[in-house]
Amino acid sequence: MPTAPQLVTAEVARTVRLSPSFQRVTLRGGNLDDFEWGGFDHWFRLFIPPKAGMPLTLPPVTGRVWWKPYLAMPDEVRPHYSNYTVSDVRRGENGSEMDIDVVLHWDHDGNLSGGVAMWAATAEPGSPVGFLDQGLLFDRPEDATEVHVISDETGLPAIRGILRDLDASVTGTAIIEVAASGDVEELAAPAGVEVIWIPREAPHEVPGARALAALAARPAPDVSAYAFVVGESTLATEGRRVLHRAGLPKSRITFSGFWKHSLVAS
Repeated sequence: MPTAPQLVTAEVARTVRLSPSFQRVTLRGGNLDDFEWGGFDHWFRLFIPPKAGMPLTLPPVTGRVWWKPYLAMPDEVRPHYSNYTVSDVRRGENGSEMDIDVVLHWDHDGNLSGGVAMWAATAEPGSPVGFLDQGLLFDRPEDATEVHVISDETGLPAIRGILRDLDASVTGTAIIEVAASGDVEELAAPAGVEVIWIPREAPHEVPGARALAALAARPAPDVSAYAFVVGESTLATEGRRVLHRAGLPKSRITFSGFWKHSLVAS
């Protein structure tokens, strides 16, 4: 994580539907040209206006301090905030572009739900955006030539970036659970990494459960391997336990619960 995270401003260039469960928002402008992208699972704290059409007021940032100033902002101007991964950055003569892939959710009535999902699907070109750089979570030891990455759909942008940027000599597995078969895509990955897609299809299944079961059924990793487990909270925490019980030291496992199913399920 940067000691002095960069606060970047940009605007929406376009938004397109990628698959049944993903909307891609492309940003441009502002000081995006100055953003130092590290590849892999480079993540950030996204800020969007509290309501469509409103101006964007960003919190003051001093070093790594931003949360308390953010909470101190008046309710009517405080931006919506969420964590996301950079999907791609392109540099060109006309400036930089950055992609954000947002998972779409629907309520029991079939309506799109969630502030960022609704923003991603409806944002107009020119809509203001801000984000606070947070660096990389992926932290493979130099001696780990075997890598295992596991996620549900919320971790797909991170997994995609990690597989894209790994050394060609790396071996291992990628277990990726997604909501539907239409979310499966062709990924760039080292030839020695087995990519396993697990579509759920059933809308009421607990996300991450199939990926966790698939991980538990795999052979034990080498003790010198490195693992990265992200997504729904139970997948992340239980996935770490599965890997540690199989012999992988905790120091060689990065895990992070991006969200918790019980908090959004009804």
